[in-house]
Amino acid sequence: MISDTGVRAAPHRARVRSRRFAVAGALSIALALSGNQVFAQERQVPAAQADVMLSYAPLVKETAPAVVNVYAERMVQRRMSPLFSDPFFGRFFGEQMPGRSERQTSLGSGVIVTGDGMVITNNHVIAGADDVRVALADGREFPCTVLLKDDRYDLAVLKIEADEEFPTVPIGNSDDVEVGDISLAIGNPFAVGQTVTSGIISGRARNAVNDGEFGFFLQTDAAINPGNSGGALLNMKGELIGINTAIFSSGGGSNGVGFAIPANMVKVFLKAAEDGETRFQRPYVGATFGPVTSDIAEALGLKAARGAIISATRPGSPAEKAGLETGSVIIAVNDIPVEHPDALLYRLTVAGIGNTADLTVERDGQVSHVALPLDLAPEDPPRDTRVIAGSSPFSGLTVENVSPRVAEELRLSGIDDGVVVSDIEQGSTAQRIGFARGDVIVAVNDAPIDTTATLEDVAGEKPGYWRLSINRGGRMINQIFR
Repeated sequence: MISDTGVRAAPHRARVRSRRFAVAGALSIALALSGNQVFAQERQVPAAQADVMLSYAPLVKETAPAVVNVYAERMVQRRMSPLFSDPFFGRFFGEQMPGRSERQTSLGSGVIVTGDGMVITNNHVIAGADDVRVALADGREFPCTVLLKDDRYDLAVLKIEADEEFPTVPIGNSDDVEVGDISLAIGNPFAVGQTVTSGIISGRARNAVNDGEFGFFLQTDAAINPGNSGGALLNMKGELIGINTAIFSSGGGSNGVGFAIPANMVKVFLKAAEDGETRFQRPYVGATFGPVTSDIAEALGLKAARGAIISATRPGSPAEKAGLETGSVIIAVNDIPVEHPDALLYRLTVAGIGNTADLTVERDGQVSHVALPLDLAPEDPPRDTRVIAGSSPFSGLTVENVSPRVAEELRLSGIDDGVVVSDIEQGSTAQRIGFARGDVIVAVNDAPIDTTATLEDVAGEKPGYWRLSINRGGRMINQIFR
């Protein structure tokens, strides 16, 4: 993953002006000579030396002011060797002794996307931070509030705590991006200062880029290095088409293989923050999808090994109600082809909750269209949140009934019912024993635990011993306590 970017921002109350830029060949930017019009030209190969000598400078001047430095401070505990617990060594090492708390600051970038100061950045830039600030080019710093963050999508929305108008970068349509289009990346690589790099879009719909659940990235060969995280990837109209987030590199530097989260994903995430959501939620389908390998394509008589094959559907789910069947292959969403299951989930997410997606489905050589309503996962049964008190091993746990909504929030794969740990009180008995968020309590003393009420009743008993069965990430753990 990339670290973070610094940027020079614009003067007080600066705005991104309304003029736009268009590509005229591989390196041309056509600017209006009168009024606010821009004369967009068709894409073409440079025909003259003058086409090659044009500059990106006007584009950079318009957009760079809205890219800011993001400072995230956090307290960390340094591990301490038993040797340093001796007061004798403490007198020599003082505050440098390992095991002491210390404040660390990480530097990243963000892009201002609304005039009132909403900033898009990467989640990994502000993860675990106790204090988040942004810095503009004129040296002013502002505290920020984290409105929404999600490590699955590596996105976060910040709100600058100031009552003034800020410069912005308009968010473009990342579906309009084509392989070969020119792109600019703005960041602060290796903390050398604001840096602009240029390249082209090298690929779309890239997955298997990181270990997260999100698998749909724009690929660019514009140099992206540690320090660029959260920075802007721009097109030649001065629009944000992606948030730089990751690189493939063996030595930590740019190898010309950088990745950005598409702007259309940013739009959906930003809207959730503007609507006051505290957790980003994607539409619930109630089906499991797998990749279409060449063997599967041959067996099913498909023309190409692409799309997402349905491997299972949950009873009563939107997928089942819409008529999706196991073995069917989804090849497009709203007439946009999908290359793999990650692309399918991306398309459903950016389509937006509350809408209906038109799925193009291929089965037995026939192509049909299926309307799939995009809604939140249901809370059935109700989560019935309870905090377990008393002197049992569960003391300090916050538990909830498992429903499709809870399973989505806590990322419970293959678990349809039971009772799950959603929080653990610091210093509690449950924390000392080793419970973890997401643990599903299956049984206590061989008695099945089906609801939070059942667990609360069992926790109030006083048996001679406690035999626990816990499902942790698909692995069963059996433990006995006295």
